[in-house]
Amino acid sequence: MSRCWSLVVAALVCSSTPAAAHPAPFSFIDVRVQSSSVEVTVVLHAWDLAHELGIDLPERVLDLSLLASRSDRVAALLRGRLRVEVDGQVLAIDRWSRPTPIPERQSVELRAHHDLGKRPAVVTVDANLFPYDPQHQTFLNFYSDETLTSQAILDGEHTKHEYFVGSFQGRLAVVKKFVPAGVQHILIGHDHLLFLVGLLLLGGSVRRLALVVTGFTVAHSITLSVAVLGVVAPPIRIVESIIALSIVYVGVDNLLAQGGRDMRVWIAVVFGFIHGFGFASVLQEMGLVREALGWSLFSFNLGVEFGQLGVVVLVATALALVRSWSDLAAQRVVYIGSVGVIAAGTFWFVEIVFLSGGMA
Repeated sequence: MSRCWSLVVAALVCSSTPAAAHPAPFSFIDVRVQSSSVEVTVVLHAWDLAHELGIDLPERVLDLSLLASRSDRVAALLRGRLRVEVDGQVLAIDRWSRPTPIPERQSVELRAHHDLGKRPAVVTVDANLFPYDPQHQTFLNFYSDETLTSQAILDGEHTKHEYFVGSFQGRLAVVKKFVPAGVQHILIGHDHLLFLVGLLLLGGSVRRLALVVTGFTVAHSITLSVAVLGVVAPPIRIVESIIALSIVYVGVDNLLAQGGRDMRVWIAVVFGFIHGFGFASVLQEMGLVREALGWSLFSFNLGVEFGQLGVVVLVATALALVRSWSDLAAQRVVYIGSVGVIAAGTFWFVEIVFLSGGMA
């Protein structure tokens, strides 16, 4: 049974540990996603099982008769510390195979099979098999039929991993998760939202506003992608401080424009690059998985654009109604709005740089 790099790492660490010391054991979980079922295989090290079962010598765990007498306790351990979800529903894995010793690996293996009736889209594993050992690691392998498609390492701090099946259902699940996340982020992201509103305050033709919004979209889409892919990763505090300054800048530019030059397209492009790094930090915190990276990026960005479009339509329509009612009122809205944008951006910059531990 192939486990690629995870077995290599485990072997190296175990071999470098003195025989009298704790052998730094590992656990393995294999999840095989098939056309209408999921099969879970768990391999547990004898040292950890001996601790959990109260057995003095770890090698005694490999005794078949002793294992048979403790099989219910081993199964109960898995039921309490391993949870598998398929498409948001927890699998009730009540029947595990009898523990089988694997002497050459000083381990014990158990298997479980669960019929689903359809091919799953998302499989989530949440496991903390041996919490008594804070250093314990579980190597998690996902297979699509017999092909290894994804790997992860679980430990005491990272107990959960989400796997999107490489199928139409899996891609649809990615879209359903990340599009709403993108919409939510633009709507609750006060910094991005205020920057966008600041760009819209001066109004203009539909073509002009479309150019401003498109410039912002293209720019932040580029840096969102390169940041998530790990090409560029600037410190988040520096990114946040520049975003705050971009808000100040757009407010000042509104006050200085006076119906003359209109630099908003270039402002949107230049600072859009910076805002993309801000979007990326949120997306990375959501725990992206390698096999769904492209669809995650696309879906999150699509959600951001949906949310952004809603804001643009709402704000631009409201400002157009004010202008049609009174030019003087429209000028006051631009002035008061721009001053408010400057004040908010200044406050956030001071908070980030001076009240949150500095730029380090």
